[in-house]
Amino acid sequence: MSTLDTTSSAPVTPRWQTLLIRPETMTFLLLVVGIFAGSQLSPFFLDINYILKSFTLYSELAIVALILTMVIIAGEIDLSPAANMALSACVFAWAQASGIPMPVAIGIGLAAGLLMGLLNAWMVISLQLPSIIVTIGTLTLYRGLAQVIAGDKSIRVPEWFIGVDKIMILGIPLPVVLFMVLALVLAVILGGTIFGRQIYQIGTNETAARYAGIRSARIKFSLFLLIGFVASVAGIMTASRLGSVRYDLALGGELQMVLMAMLGGTYIFGGRGTILGTFLAAWLLVVVSTGMIVANVLPAVQLVVLGGLLIVAIIATNLIYSRTQR
Repeated sequence: MSTLDTTSSAPVTPRWQTLLIRPETMTFLLLVVGIFAGSQLSPFFLDINYILKSFTLYSELAIVALILTMVIIAGEIDLSPAANMALSACVFAWAQASGIPMPVAIGIGLAAGLLMGLLNAWMVISLQLPSIIVTIGTLTLYRGLAQVIAGDKSIRVPEWFIGVDKIMILGIPLPVVLFMVLALVLAVILGGTIFGRQIYQIGTNETAARYAGIRSARIKFSLFLLIGFVASVAGIMTASRLGSVRYDLALGGELQMVLMAMLGGTYIFGGRGTILGTFLAAWLLVVVSTGMIVANVLPAVQLVVLGGLLIVAIIATNLIYSRTQR
């Protein structure tokens, strides 16, 4: 007498369907649509050199957005990197204008960024204050200090220091090369190392991560230090690209950084996200912004579009996260 097998295996989701619901897939499809729409506005969109040149205008923000992605995955947020860029650049420019040798002035600017990251880390990790409140406060503080140093005037940098975006490596501007190399390195770290897996675990459940022996405070501390340092590098790069420094350098850049991370599928509450998603989202933002400039869209309308994209990205990421949980 045969027995009826009552066991049933769970349905296996096809690989194509799994890929379809990944946030990176949505970002990639939007990028393709954006390039197609841009090509209808201007034939230059089909010229890779034009796209690369356009990307240099956003490369510094994109570089910082890669680190911000890791901070958000770890369950925190930092809204001060754009102000950090401005203050670091102002400190650097003031130092070299005062007669300090350029290498020392660069070191001072980088040290300033590291100290800003240290201040954020100390208040968030040691004092246990909410990172969003802390970094809104330091955003205002850093921007105000930048205005104290530079005033309402521009601080010029030496002519020989200008033009980081004109340096080419295999026909690609240096800032774009740095962005791509950093994205590759961080993707390997985040997706293929114990340190990267620990960042995900902290963002998913920090209490469980601590019980598992993960030093969450030390890892978060290091991420705030890293984003502070990288923001200062980006600020000095911006000074080289523009040829001068003002207190309002990278003003509004925090919106674009968060937008890159969110458009790439990074979950605002931590635990999910990829460097690939942010990488694709950075190119998408460049295509969208450049397309609006070509179409002579007013700056105020551009902000509305970017704000709308941010809201859509957050909603889409939450919907995709809920789907994968089910």
